[in-house]
Amino acid sequence: VYGEDGSVLATLHHLRQQAPKPDDTAPNLCLADFVAPSNAGTDYIGGFAVTTGIGMEALLSRYADDDYNQIMIKALADRLAEAFAEYLHAHVRREAWGYADGESLENEDLIAERYEGIRPAPGYPACPDHSEKATLFTLLEATSNTGIKLTESYAMTPAAAVSGWYFAHPEARYFGIGKIDRDQLADYATRKGLSLADAEVLLRPALAD
Repeated sequence: VYGEDGSVLATLHHLRQQAPKPDDTAPNLCLADFVAPSNAGTDYIGGFAVTTGIGMEALLSRYADDDYNQIMIKALADRLAEAFAEYLHAHVRREAWGYADGESLENEDLIAERYEGIRPAPGYPACPDHSEKATLFTLLEATSNTGIKLTESYAMTPAAAVSGWYFAHPEARYFGIGKIDRDQLADYATRKGLSLADAEVLLRPALAD
């Protein structure tokens, strides 16, 4: 990721599907496939971090002995955070980047993700390494701009928060990395400047053995 002056702001690290596909013509995907190579000119990737959990602890304290209301407050905050992420993505598609300025979708279309572009989140199937949130938060200055903080294990606090990347490629789609082998683990560790042991901790759920 480059700044306006051409300097490198950050390097994003992703994994590629490694398991054999039933259809030999189907590619083993990586999120990097949806960004133009450096020799193809300028391309863009976006990032976002939103929360609807600011002040929630004070609200929860009012219902300290009321499990039902505690559960409902947390569930509502989580749903509102997801709705905020959906709204912001629509704003990016239609206005900020404007590549889908004529988009007109019903709620059913939004639920079925019938829009162009994706917003995968670090820690989820397409990019299972939660530590990539640290790079995202640095690029966005997310803590100072939103109040969201990362814990030592890269969980977001407040918990009612969503963050991730924007990919606008017309063929971009959600997918899962699945299981990776030790050769890709070693390569990933080298690219991120990690020890093999640290990389194994970060990617343990994605390891084939």
